[in-house]
Amino acid sequence: MRESLPRTRWYRVIVPILITCIISFMDRVNISFALPGGMDQDLAITSQMAGVVSGIFFIGYLFLQVPGGRIAVRGSGKRFIAWSLVAWLVVSVATGFVTNHYELLALRFILGVSEGGMLPVVLTMVSNWFPEKELGRANALVMMFAPLGGILTAPVSGLIINMLDWRWLFIIEGLLSAVVLVVWWLVISDRPEEAKWLPEAEKTWLLTELARDRAAVQAQAPQGKASLKEVFRHPTLVKLVLLNFFYQTGDYGYTLWLPSILKNLTGSNMAGIGLLATLPFIATLLGIYVISWFSDRSGKRRLWVTISLSCFAASLLASVALHQHIVAAYIALVLCGFFLKAATSPFWTIPGRIASPELAGSARGVINGLGNLGGFCGPYLVGLMTMLYGQSVAMCVLAGFLLVAALLAIRLPKTCDSGEVTPSTDAKANPGLYAAKR
Repeated sequence: MRESLPRTRWYRVIVPILITCIISFMDRVNISFALPGGMDQDLAITSQMAGVVSGIFFIGYLFLQVPGGRIAVRGSGKRFIAWSLVAWLVVSVATGFVTNHYELLALRFILGVSEGGMLPVVLTMVSNWFPEKELGRANALVMMFAPLGGILTAPVSGLIINMLDWRWLFIIEGLLSAVVLVVWWLVISDRPEEAKWLPEAEKTWLLTELARDRAAVQAQAPQGKASLKEVFRHPTLVKLVLLNFFYQTGDYGYTLWLPSILKNLTGSNMAGIGLLATLPFIATLLGIYVISWFSDRSGKRRLWVTISLSCFAASLLASVALHQHIVAAYIALVLCGFFLKAATSPFWTIPGRIASPELAGSARGVINGLGNLGGFCGPYLVGLMTMLYGQSVAMCVLAGFLLVAALLAIRLPKTCDSGEVTPSTDAKANPGLYAAKR
């Protein structure tokens, strides 16, 4: 029966979410091309200030995480993202007209606020559309926004800067939000019950599967209010916050400094760096797919998060050890790209397995918001370490953060894995919050 069903929701839900996330990623990381592309000289930005400028986005990113998750659970994620796109458009275009680093810092902070609710909203929307057996793959497709955004941002940003300048980079890429807004509003629906375009057979099967999943959760975790206090009382959710912080420190330390790393390694112009930066993000696509496939097939979420983080750290260290051999060091940076986002798909299946749907919605916001403070720490640490000790030391520090994240992942309870039903310490400490394995 399932094999014969239409697959309408895979492109009517995943595609617009993916496109919107790609635009958010482009607006987030184009600063990494603008800085070595002339912005640093025009605005007199030092390497330490470059780290602050790159990372302050993630301070603002914290503010709408929990509200975004709650809105998606109780209200309309569609409307929330639509207003977010309007904000991205205005802020990005305004960045093209800054005259000093104070204006730049303010706009990057505001951009972080306006993008803050996106990930918890779209993850909750995906969980509204895909049952447990498909959720890992659906999350993996959504998480491909980062490598796809990188694949598009790298060559396009390099070309725009080479042909025009860094100001036009923000203006042109900001205007793309207006186009995506139209697509988003016309195509997406919050829930299957609201989708007039969904074939009846697919809707019946989907609602049955989702109801079965929710019943399994509510059998031991009746849905109720999910305050921030309840999130922080849940031991495994707290571990996930810490894990994500260390992970994002390594992730964005690498991502936002990659163009500068490549410029120092190869001495290429911005167009060449844009092309060189594309291959690591192509590898990221492959890494997300491969790890999500193994994760869904085995159900061992903790194992594949740990493997991904450990290999990311090892690749960073290899790029440092091989820095005098340009081709070998570049290959190591491509391997970093393969493992860059590979942990995200198994990681984001975990909150829904260990908490009720209401609590999981708030928890996604807390995990993403507090965890993404690492998005500030990573770029700032690289800038500071580069200024004080050199870029090689900075990369080693990032690898250390990733190894801490890997240690936290392997120490998560077995209940985070699919098919595990043994009650954990979370269940004993918070019996009303614990969700049964389904």
